[in-house]
Amino acid sequence: MYIHIFALAMQLETSIRQTKFKSVHHKMLLNIIYSAGVIQAEQARFFKHYDLSPQQYNVLRILRGQHPNPASVGLLQERMLDQMSNASRLVEKLKQKNFLTRNACENDRRQMDVCITKDGLNLLNEIDDKFEIFEKRLAVLSESEANTLNQLLDKLNT
Repeated sequence: MYIHIFALAMQLETSIRQTKFKSVHHKMLLNIIYSAGVIQAEQARFFKHYDLSPQQYNVLRILRGQHPNPASVGLLQERMLDQMSNASRLVEKLKQKNFLTRNACENDRRQMDVCITKDGLNLLNEIDDKFEIFEKRLAVLSESEANTLNQLLDKLNT
C-alpha cells in the first residue's frame, strides 16, 4: 500500500499564500492549525484503507492498552485525543465491525464494559506495521528537536 506523505516542510507562507501576520504568535497559531490539518487529512486517507476513522483507531488503541481488562465508555471518552468525539457512537460502529464487544458491567448495570476482540487486535497489528510511515516522516526533526517541540506543545496545553 502506498500513501502520499504530507509535506510539512513547505513554509506556511507558501502553503496559505500569506506573507504578513499580525504577530509571530499569530503565525505560530496558524502554523499549528495548518500542520494539524495536514496530518489529520493524511491519517484519514491512511485509515480509509482499513475502513476506519482516526477516531475509531484511537478507541481501538485505547482498548488495546486496557486489554485484557474492559474499559467503560466514559474512560474511552476521557482518553480520546479528539475530546469532541462521541465515544458511544464510535463503540457501536466498531462493535458492528466485530472489533470490540460491549456488555453490561457486572458491578454496575448502567455501565457498559467494552473490550477489544481478537479481530480488533489483529487489525491494530496490521496497522502498526504500516503506521510507522508517519513517524518516519516526522524524523526530519532530530530527537532533540522533537523533545523541544513536545515541551513547547505541552506548555501550550497547560
